[in-house]
Amino acid sequence: MNDVPHRLMLVGGAWVDAASGGRIEAVDPTSEELIATLPAAGAADVEAAVDAAHAAAPGWRDLGWARRGALLRELARRIDAEAEWLAHLDVRDAGLPLSGARADVTGAVAEIGYYAGLAPEARGSTAPPAPGTLSYTVREPYGVVARIVPFNHPFKFAAGKVAAPLATGNTVVLKPGEQSSLSALELARIAADVLPPGVLNVITGTGAAAGAALVAHPGVHRIAFTGSVPSGRAVLHGAAEGIKHVTLELGGKNPIIVFPDVDVDRAAAAAIAGMNIARCTGQSCGSTSRLYVHADIAGRFQDALVERLARLRVGDPMGEDTQVGPLAFRAHHDRVMGYLDIARREGATVAYGGGRPAGRPRGFFVEPTLLTGLDDTMTVVREEIFGPVMSLLTWRDVDDVVRRANDTPLGLTANVWTRDVSAAHRTAAALEAGYVYVNGTGRRPTGTPFGGWKSSGLGKENSLEELVSYTREKTVTVTLW
Repeated sequence: MNDVPHRLMLVGGAWVDAASGGRIEAVDPTSEELIATLPAAGAADVEAAVDAAHAAAPGWRDLGWARRGALLRELARRIDAEAEWLAHLDVRDAGLPLSGARADVTGAVAEIGYYAGLAPEARGSTAPPAPGTLSYTVREPYGVVARIVPFNHPFKFAAGKVAAPLATGNTVVLKPGEQSSLSALELARIAADVLPPGVLNVITGTGAAAGAALVAHPGVHRIAFTGSVPSGRAVLHGAAEGIKHVTLELGGKNPIIVFPDVDVDRAAAAAIAGMNIARCTGQSCGSTSRLYVHADIAGRFQDALVERLARLRVGDPMGEDTQVGPLAFRAHHDRVMGYLDIARREGATVAYGGGRPAGRPRGFFVEPTLLTGLDDTMTVVREEIFGPVMSLLTWRDVDDVVRRANDTPLGLTANVWTRDVSAAHRTAAALEAGYVYVNGTGRRPTGTPFGGWKSSGLGKENSLEELVSYTREKTVTVTLW
């Protein structure tokens, strides 16, 4: 352990270690080698970070939206100048394929620029006046925002998800996923040369310690969390005592309904693209993991899926031609492999994949996998696996398949593939999901609100709605003399 670097956290413009001296380990998921250690922040470190953010909040708020937007655009420019290094770091720390990591950095730069430009839209309004009065509203920042992000898109989420709260005049305490925190600390390094001290503070540590303390801190009134449903419930419980404004972007068990009139090859390609296997090895809350394919084309669709899955290049994620890397960490790899064992025990057929790729004795690799012979009661059909595992089921009656697609406590995304415009709109209207694609591949245009229904979350992101959510509305009524 003495041979690997130990990284520090950014709190109030200073680089600090955990008060307890505790550490967490960063492990390369391809080689399984220890590559760094990081501070394991606890309650004392959270206290210091929130205090620093509070101290910086009035000055940051009073800069005004135009100056804040200019600083955010400068932050985006400097990130873009180091894009290749940042992408390589996420490859090594999280196992993302290099092409996917590059796209993540590009996406973060775009998101920061989007909110920098959108900042003046967090505006108030006037109300119909009563005689002798003037009533208007203003939108003001909360002060300190806690932003907790997961392991699957480390830099994209760390950098992109702080843009809206910063643009609206809040200061931020960011806690990245403990399994892949290195690029968030690089974000802190870049931001320290652009933003005033204390405006962005980055702490590392576990959700149970640092995350829980941040959620419960009485000085934090706005919390945004991205992660699993159980962790989202824990955030809600922790925030309840303080009656805090919480938004959650949580898991999904997302259906894609394929009608018999489609171009089978195109729809199969879209199903795989929607799984994000070649972007982040299927570690995506929006992955289209439940494939409901009309029985008339199910055989051809399965053949097309297998043929395309077989062409995916699994290997060292640093390789320019690699499309599928390892899962992010050992415990998650073991969890995904456990689901495949459960699928076999429950009677599923492995049509493709189902194990460790040949020639990969080390690393947290799982083959892209297609399961068939399923019914809606099976564990792998009902629970989010968060890996490169697709479940293929068939249907004949559209009302029945919509009922089956909706029969889940989750409701993040859904996808409909058909050439029939009327069928597309009717089915999209009936699906219980926060974001429905028609003939899509899981890519979202900038500015379209994204967020789940049911247990998949609260609130919207990637849009004006997210920007406004980081402000509180105040009404002022003036009596005119």
